[in-house]
Amino acid sequence: MKLTNTACINAKPKEKPYKLADGGGMYLEITPSGGKLWRLKYRFGGKEKLLSLGKYPQTTLAEARIKREELKKLLANGTDPSDHRKQQKQEQTLSSANNFEAVAREWHENHKATWSDNHTKTVLQRLEADIFPALGYRPINSINAPDLLAVVRKIEERGAHDVAKRAVQVCGQIFRYGIVTGRNDRNPAADLRGALKTAPKGHYASIEPDDIPDFLEALNKNEARLYRETTLAIKLLMLTFVRTSELIEAKWSEFDMEKALWSIPAKRMKMKRPHIVPLAKQAIKILEELKTLGGSSEWILPSQFGSRKHMSNNTILKALERLGYKGRMTGHGFRALAMTTIKERLGYLHEIVDRQLAHAPRTTNDKAYDRTKFIEDRTKMMQEWADYLDALGE
Repeated sequence: MKLTNTACINAKPKEKPYKLADGGGMYLEITPSGGKLWRLKYRFGGKEKLLSLGKYPQTTLAEARIKREELKKLLANGTDPSDHRKQQKQEQTLSSANNFEAVAREWHENHKATWSDNHTKTVLQRLEADIFPALGYRPINSINAPDLLAVVRKIEERGAHDVAKRAVQVCGQIFRYGIVTGRNDRNPAADLRGALKTAPKGHYASIEPDDIPDFLEALNKNEARLYRETTLAIKLLMLTFVRTSELIEAKWSEFDMEKALWSIPAKRMKMKRPHIVPLAKQAIKILEELKTLGGSSEWILPSQFGSRKHMSNNTILKALERLGYKGRMTGHGFRALAMTTIKERLGYLHEIVDRQLAHAPRTTNDKAYDRTKFIEDRTKMMQEWADYLDALGE
């Protein structure tokens, strides 16, 4: 007699396991602990074998019967259901190991020893934000050029043309890695050549020297109600005009407060050259306040969400937007502002400011102004720049 759902529900545990048969070799086994397990007993090659069909009630009576019939068809075709199931598991495991995210993370792990910490983190963050949500679960050999282009178009839609270009480059390296490791046979990123949108020409948004007083007034009034640490970060960025990433990833170990010097290691610099930033008295004062606010954190600008992480890369940009400077000023824009203002208003040579911006020397003559050889002029310049900003902010 076939089982009913009511009989399955009402089956109570006993001291020893017992079975409720449904026919065709399938039965429900009730264990002493109260578990209810679907089993299929069958013969193949002269041997009696047993397969699990799932747990009840997660696998219903109707679902267990469907599984039984599917396995019976395999038997009728001369296939051992147990061997078939093992093969399916192997294929599933292989497919999981060959999805795009798995291959990408393997590629990333193999290369990170040769990259800077910042580049290592940036590559993975961009993959996790832009690529994995759409393509990560897909077997790498199933992804084609239109699939990749659709993902890249979404990046372009938010105006991040450089990020889109870099995404294609990184994906291309991952596909090539997949080819040499036998997971795929084509690189669809190569087919996107000429398909990317051209980024609008221009520079990072930056206010003009004459706009500085209004900007300082808005910053000091802080009607946007920015966190104190964020306000200080913007002021420090303005005083030092380093790149945003160089500021937010700075650790206290890089600073010599007595000598008023900030030594940024080569691995954190874009040009992979160590950089020295002379600190004006105003910058030292800001750092002292940040030290008090940050407590025991190793970062000079710890995250608001936990001192073990540094401030987000987007914090300063969003703060400038809240101050009313969306599209008019960026963190990188302070570099252009300093270059223009120091040359035009303070009268310093281009080469001096350029070295403080940590640009690579372009000529043999430029190299004469590089690094510590020009440190006295740069130290004087940084203090004059800080005093100039103070005067405009009064």
